[in-house]
Amino acid sequence: MTTQTPIRPSSVFLVSGGAKGITAECTIELAKKQPCKFILLGRSQLLETEPEYAQNCFEEPALKKRIMENLLAQGEKPTPMNVQKIYNKIHSSREIKKTLAAIQQTGATAEYLSVDVTDTQALKENLAAVVNRMGPITGIIHGAGNLADKLIEKKTEQDFEKVYTAKVQGLENLLDCVPPEQLQHLVLFSSVTGFYGNIGQSDYAIANEILNKSAHLMKQYYPNCHVVAINWGGWDSGMVTPELKKAFAERGIDIIPVEVGTKMLVKELHPKHHDTTQLVIGSPLIPPPAPLDPELKTHYVRRRITVEANPFLQDHVIAGYAVVPATCAMSWMINGCEEAYPGYRYFSCKDFKVLKGITFNESVAKEHILQLKEIAKVDGEFIEFQTTIFSKTPEGKTHYHFTSTIKLVRELPVAPIYDAVNLTEDGIITTTGKGFYQNGPATLFHGPCFQEIQRVLNINSEKITTECFWRQITPQQQGQFPIHWHNPYATDLSTQPLWVWLSHYHNEVCLPGQLTTSEQYRAIPVDETFYVSCEVKEKKATGLTANFILHDRAGQLYSRILGAKAVVAPMSLLQAK
Repeated sequence: MTTQTPIRPSSVFLVSGGAKGITAECTIELAKKQPCKFILLGRSQLLETEPEYAQNCFEEPALKKRIMENLLAQGEKPTPMNVQKIYNKIHSSREIKKTLAAIQQTGATAEYLSVDVTDTQALKENLAAVVNRMGPITGIIHGAGNLADKLIEKKTEQDFEKVYTAKVQGLENLLDCVPPEQLQHLVLFSSVTGFYGNIGQSDYAIANEILNKSAHLMKQYYPNCHVVAINWGGWDSGMVTPELKKAFAERGIDIIPVEVGTKMLVKELHPKHHDTTQLVIGSPLIPPPAPLDPELKTHYVRRRITVEANPFLQDHVIAGYAVVPATCAMSWMINGCEEAYPGYRYFSCKDFKVLKGITFNESVAKEHILQLKEIAKVDGEFIEFQTTIFSKTPEGKTHYHFTSTIKLVRELPVAPIYDAVNLTEDGIITTTGKGFYQNGPATLFHGPCFQEIQRVLNINSEKITTECFWRQITPQQQGQFPIHWHNPYATDLSTQPLWVWLSHYHNEVCLPGQLTTSEQYRAIPVDETFYVSCEVKEKKATGLTANFILHDRAGQLYSRILGAKAVVAPMSLLQAK
């Protein structure tokens, strides 16, 4: 059993990079929540007294003019580099003093040490005297970091060392100065770059991902310590210029407001979050797409699919065997295409066919292969793939399981409105929620991962309208078929109204066969109500054709499946062996 330790007035935090910028803002907010003791580390020099010419001069142009005049008076040449260097020293010192004052105004204690966190010996020597005054260090906030953004082929060894050592060697040195068993809190300022990757930041991504892994190791070895690596996105601060903010907006990347981000840090240090070791706060840093190579290529993805690796399969069992849902096969195709071309997003799937399916019986293949064959592409507009999932027997025979044509686009069209929306309740089918599932052969066989139709709003011989609510499942349950833009689980749920309609009118059940067109305009809601209008276009003895329209209360589409063909199956097929 682990011990959860709150921050107390006697707590002593060692904060690297904590005297300026975002780390300073976070430290001030933490001091407001619980005044304690802080040792701030930074490379900038703290000027006890400013030069006389700089006093009471705060505007940058005016201060630089005084610096130039002072250099000329001393017989030195006021080059732009020299002037900027002196200005930075004065400005940094002022910012450090401002941070110290803000912390002390909360009733907390703060001291500043001018030391490079990568200089092991200097760090130990400088800390010793402060620790004697303040007491043993109980927490570390490692916020120090450097950037040297360049494409990898242009990075120098010095660039890499500058970025890597501040994060990684800096953490090693901090932990070398404080016995780990003494720590009650360890907060590592990582980045979404380490989690998602980002163009021009290979070194920064490596360093931050090492911080993430270090957090998990520290938590494993010292479970009583509150350890968290926070993978921050872009902050709305000085480093994010208006130009960069605009570029982020165009790429759909959210910016973290300073007052929001600092409060999130304080929240994460509450004892109730003791077991959260890694946290991502911010959007993926999706790079703008690279220019398309006009050559049409073919990609292959190999995957060993097992029931053990995909717990959701226990909720999709037919005739006693787990079966890969058609929507999950489709999702694998979609995700494979999107991963091949970051910056392009899935829009449509055409001519999707279930050929053999994937059933986990005695003859299931040990490996399945996804083939993505490019058939058309226009730079900045779209890429189209012929996709196939197949496997081979030990004798070399090929089995084709699923096939479709997937289209990715650079810009999604505006979601249309479904004009025939009808949410009137007719009271014909009174079953609700779980009552639709696993209550005999006429009900849906799907387990919790694929539920639930909440209720049928109305039904007639040509249409059924349902209210749906899909509850989020864990990444562990999703296994090898994770939710990205396309949600295979909610999409499967959206096809279930046809089953209810067929059971009500014909006392039959059905299984998916193929679809003509599927289009996605918006993400299907998670943990929120949405609606499915299922239009039955044709019913024959062996099969039927329908359209599925997924929309909100106003009729605006999330997605739609047109010309879906289902095969009428005997109810006995669904009974476990």
